[in-house]
Amino acid sequence: MPPTDEEIRRALATARTIAIVGLSDKPERDSHTVGGYLQAQGYRIVPVNPKLTQVLGERAYPDLAAIPPEVRIDLVDIFRRSEEVPPVVEAAIRRGGVATVWMQLGVRNAAAARAARDAGLTVFEDLCTMAQHRRLKLPPLARER
Repeated sequence: MPPTDEEIRRALATARTIAIVGLSDKPERDSHTVGGYLQAQGYRIVPVNPKLTQVLGERAYPDLAAIPPEVRIDLVDIFRRSEEVPPVVEAAIRRGGVATVWMQLGVRNAAAARAARDAGLTVFEDLCTMAQHRRLKLPPLARER
């Protein structure tokens, strides 16, 4: 069953920090476009890419486990092939504090989604965070002072 607009709105409205797994430093890549958009909307982004040290002005980490525990991650946005999703979801569950796992357009993994839901996380599959944010006309996050 597809998520409701209210479920999507709640996930995006309550998130402040988004770990983007597979964020590329190449401007022509969808992950870079989405990451830049989310950053411009006031979200703190945490790039996760083992080949990079920095993306969009933010320090990149090789995997979710490498992100310091004091960095709160609310939403994990996954730009990986569907078969590569389970270890990312397992890491999100182990980390604790993650409320939402979001698989980007074309990314689905029923077993990983079930595991995340069983752990109490909200799960979206085959949806773009940027497209949904725009479609729902969500305002930018208020900047903390």
